[in-house]
Amino acid sequence: MLTRRHIRVKVLQSVYAFNQSDQSDLDKQEKFLFYSIGQMLDLYLLMLQLLVEMRNHAENYLVVSQKKHLATADEKNPSRKFIDNKVLQLIAENVSLAEAIKNKKLNYWKHDDEYVGILFKELREQEWYLAYLSQEHTSFQEDLSFVLKVYKEVIAPNDKLFEDLEDKRLTWIDDFPIVNTALVKMLSKFAEKNAATSLIPELYKDVEDRDFALRLLQKVLLNEEKLSAEIEGKTPNWDQERIAEIDLIILKMGIAEFLYFPSIPVRASINEYLEISKEYSTPKSSIFING
Repeated sequence: MLTRRHIRVKVLQSVYAFNQSDQSDLDKQEKFLFYSIGQMLDLYLLMLQLLVEMRNHAENYLVVSQKKHLATADEKNPSRKFIDNKVLQLIAENVSLAEAIKNKKLNYWKHDDEYVGILFKELREQEWYLAYLSQEHTSFQEDLSFVLKVYKEVIAPNDKLFEDLEDKRLTWIDDFPIVNTALVKMLSKFAEKNAATSLIPELYKDVEDRDFALRLLQKVLLNEEKLSAEIEGKTPNWDQERIAEIDLIILKMGIAEFLYFPSIPVRASINEYLEISKEYSTPKSSIFING
């Protein structure tokens, strides 16, 4: 699920947190790094579960509507297309997902279904949702396309949901776009034959990526003086005290890759940190860092 850029961002956040802290405990910072990275998987599981909870909410809504004293014809005989969606059924029945949600105590939507209701209300207002309900039969692929549309057009862009996630865990602010991309990518390849094994991806592509995260953090924090010396004199118009802290950390991380990660092409490191600076620092930071 993670790319090297995501790993670099997590290391950047960890170095920044380390610099802001009064303590200089490297071991504690390493644990924070992996905890922060692990929270990305928590968010992924939570967003996957949200699809199931929207389906459950739809079923409850259907039951309540049928009990109305003056129920309409549609309310008396409602469509179950969304509730019986084949893709959502497979997700709901996935044992690994259910166990992960339980073990990590991520049952947020069951205890706080306000946002599930908000999302379902927005979904019911979509013309394409009503068109989907009106179909008598749909294939697995059509059900999958519908679920992708729900996620991309209703869930992912919802500002109220984003604010709720921000209140739950601060690190999820930066993780949200990454998790959305990973989840959409997974769903795009989702199939009945691989449902049991493809639903929850590995956090790291391989053991080398996890090692890269740890080594990059260590190299930056343990070689503070050397990295600062590399910058000294190369910014004649700027004392290090005047350089934005995020920019300074990005510079040190880039230099650390030049010095301690010879297998990574210099140009690749430069491009990665320029893109990171555009997202996490000032508008002109990428020009300064590139120079």
